[in-house]
Amino acid sequence: MTTLTKTENAPAPTGGDAFLSVRDLKVQFSTEDGIVKAVDGLSFDLERGKTLGIVGESGSGKSVTNLTVLGLHNRKNTNVEGEIVLDGKELLTATEPELEKLRGNKMAMIFQDSLTALSPYYTVGRQISEPFRKHTGASKKEARDRAIQMLEKVGIPHPKQRVDDYPHQFSGGMRQRAMIAMSLVCNPDLLIADEPTTALDVTVQAQILDLLKDLQQEFGSAIIMITHDLGVVANMADDLLVMYAGRAVERGSVREVLKAPEHPYTWGLLGSMPRLNSDVNEPLLPIPGSPPSLLNPPSGCAFHPRCAFTDKVDGGRCKEDRPELPAGRGSACHLTADQKQQVFIETIQPRLG
Repeated sequence: MTTLTKTENAPAPTGGDAFLSVRDLKVQFSTEDGIVKAVDGLSFDLERGKTLGIVGESGSGKSVTNLTVLGLHNRKNTNVEGEIVLDGKELLTATEPELEKLRGNKMAMIFQDSLTALSPYYTVGRQISEPFRKHTGASKKEARDRAIQMLEKVGIPHPKQRVDDYPHQFSGGMRQRAMIAMSLVCNPDLLIADEPTTALDVTVQAQILDLLKDLQQEFGSAIIMITHDLGVVANMADDLLVMYAGRAVERGSVREVLKAPEHPYTWGLLGSMPRLNSDVNEPLLPIPGSPPSLLNPPSGCAFHPRCAFTDKVDGGRCKEDRPELPAGRGSACHLTADQKQQVFIETIQPRLG
């Protein structure tokens, strides 16, 4: 059974009131090999009408965090500690019936793979209209009309005919639009988009992002954008949270983090991206090594086995002491502010151009 523990007086990352507030969130999974520390002490805030981008490698805890916000973790083998408050409502102590009233209505999620997220046995229109009927008590005709309206809103051509199609009859981009329609059919206050543009071509990707921004402006939704693509974050998000090994290692506004990153892991993410103004023969600079096992994460800073700057920190602190992420703008790194600035100017900035 899931163990839920509320953390009292957990530190606030920004110090202000927020529509969504996550404090000292810890999520652990029991497996045959041991305890997986998927999320380890994560805190962040999100205001109405704002977009928070969460980036990091696969396995860094991005999706687990947001599945926990929606209460979709496996209760049989999951231990959850901390505090998640949505518009004044504590979610970790909420009952399953209470969460069912919130999911799809107050909060919704666009899943990464629309082909597997949508059921092949039901029409697209039925899958969009079902949550609308459940949460509003609308009739079948009212719900069908609402589904057609949402398909039109997300740019599906001939929505009155396509509403009766099955997911396999839609292209990848159209399925993703249908997923967005299903997520927004009840005008949720919180929308979690988990890699919503994965496997889509750049033209469709741009259309999806523009659609999300337009719908956010119309409905005033708060959005969490989970992605590996820093270009998507730069286009969509107001604030950015960089995750590594289940922890936040850097946060700030998108402009602050992308223009003047402070953590070696963020430097690595930016340095490994191709640049339009670079020589076509210039090799990419991948982050060395592999992500750590969350069954047995490294001591001290989890990134230290892959970090090229540990020799700048005295006394082996990187291997022994885990750095904490300060409130507001900052990074969880033992390098001093002067060292970060010097390394960035001399080593990282020339790579970024």
